[in-house]
Amino acid sequence: MGRPSTSCDAEGVAAPLLGPAPIAQDSPRSRGSAASGASHRPLTLWPLVVLIFFEVSGGPFGTEDAVSAGGPLLTVLGFLILPLIWSVPEALVTAELATAFPENSGYVAWVTAAFGPFWGFQEGLWSWLSGVADNSLYPVMLAANLQLFWPELGQPGVVRGVFLVGMSAALSYMNYRGLTVVGHSLVASAAAILVPFAVLCALAAPRVTPANWTEVDWGAVDWRTFINVMFWNLNYWDSVSTLAGEVANPGRTFPRALLLAVGLVVVMYLAPALAALGVAAPDSGGGDWGLGYYGQVAQQVGGRWLAVWVLFAAAFSQVGQYQAEMASDSYQLQGMAERGFLPLALARRSAHGTPTLGIVLSSLGVLMLSCLSFVEIVELLNAIYCMAELLEFAAFVWLRVSRPDLPRPYRVPLPTWGCVAMLLPASLLLLYVLAMPFLALDVPTMAATSGAVVLGLVLYPLLQAARTRGWCEFSDLHFDTDNVLGPRVHCSHSWPEHNYGVVGVDGDDPRHGGGGHLGDQVAVWRKLAAAHGGNGVVGAAADMEPEGAAGAAAAPAAACGGNGCVHQDQDQEGAGSVGAEGEKGEAAV
Repeated sequence: MGRPSTSCDAEGVAAPLLGPAPIAQDSPRSRGSAASGASHRPLTLWPLVVLIFFEVSGGPFGTEDAVSAGGPLLTVLGFLILPLIWSVPEALVTAELATAFPENSGYVAWVTAAFGPFWGFQEGLWSWLSGVADNSLYPVMLAANLQLFWPELGQPGVVRGVFLVGMSAALSYMNYRGLTVVGHSLVASAAAILVPFAVLCALAAPRVTPANWTEVDWGAVDWRTFINVMFWNLNYWDSVSTLAGEVANPGRTFPRALLLAVGLVVVMYLAPALAALGVAAPDSGGGDWGLGYYGQVAQQVGGRWLAVWVLFAAAFSQVGQYQAEMASDSYQLQGMAERGFLPLALARRSAHGTPTLGIVLSSLGVLMLSCLSFVEIVELLNAIYCMAELLEFAAFVWLRVSRPDLPRPYRVPLPTWGCVAMLLPASLLLLYVLAMPFLALDVPTMAATSGAVVLGLVLYPLLQAARTRGWCEFSDLHFDTDNVLGPRVHCSHSWPEHNYGVVGVDGDDPRHGGGGHLGDQVAVWRKLAAAHGGNGVVGAAADMEPEGAAGAAAAPAAACGGNGCVHQDQDQEGAGSVGAEGEKGEAAV
């Protein structure tokens, strides 16, 4: 047997110390987010910015129904005010927690760490259902925008049905080919959207009548539709957290990407809306504005060539949004399977590194909902999404209170009471959006929302029974609600035929983690340290008697060979990234 090589990636980011069993190289978890080194993470800054842009916006398409429901004035004010009270707080929460938990289960990990696995599962289920409903919008929107060339797409029938199925299948296959393909295709799609709208704004500017922006018929405002559409256009900032395990250097990349994406989204909504409303506000109530109306405005200010260009941009927008949402939904299922919430089959990846079964399940959900109208889908997904988002906000505040020592590479620059004040208006908005279908006695949306709650209450014990009775294979259930065990250290100990993932311990088997004794955990790290002949930190760890989280956090540093971590090369001794000091082995990162 050769000397085992050790690769560690100490990111300075905290999450529960996961403890998977030793796994073979072709195991689904050997390529999982928790064990991926930075060199295997395909998402860098600009692809991540574009991915967030498409998760949230994808361009001004979809705002037309807000104009129709609320009129020009409310639409303009909405895109000026809502980003401040909703988008910015949600993006800040995502930046702090996604960097603290850089894994593909995303918000599921946040809620699990705060409130335990039951609520973590509910969070995951509600978010996935909402995401699938959201993704079913984009084939519908694409069909609406292509009606100018293919009128049959606007009518129920075989042609429309074949188009929706074929488009969903083709876009899902692109997602199956991997995040590198998706990321670069989204960058190209973003450019294809930005350029024609820049031209539209430039041509419309001399013809704008600013008085159009102030028109509103207060008696004709459809508040429910207006708020739902505006809310939908500015939400889903948290969705990108389910790709955190695929992001290179998440502690630095996530906050920068979210900041850039917020600015890009607001500009891409507001500038085209001001230009289009300035030249083509049909009447004070919004009139004939609807899906595809930007193409009509483009034809008015630039001619048919610009209208065709804008319609092609719409197609790129819907394709990009579908790709981004499908990636988020499918990787969320993969992350939940890695944490042990779902059967292990959902954690397995294709030859392209993508979660095959997650893509298939998400695609089937999209096809089931594509028969509904745009507004019906928006109201349904918003109600379910609000429940999940309220849980995320509660988890954010609770982790601030109960886990002040949780390493946060990015921290919202406010004290906890300031964070509560920041989230209060957003939380009130969530409660109002959630209550609207019940106040209006909208039976379908009420049934869908209640059904999501009941489904979670039924599925959770059913999956636990499947685990205990061996109906299907599960990973160990990984969560930490008692101890914050310090920075995550990714280690891979390679022998000629095996690749062992992050090591954790329980009281019965030193190969399985999640609920064991700290002394047992450190014992395993000591054995690994001895195998590597480490010094410095190893000596400190070998002599210490671990007490609490601090001792356990120092032990992985010892096992990785002295003063740091060995990165990929078994002959290279890392220096300085992880150290230990104090008689309790307190880790310093």
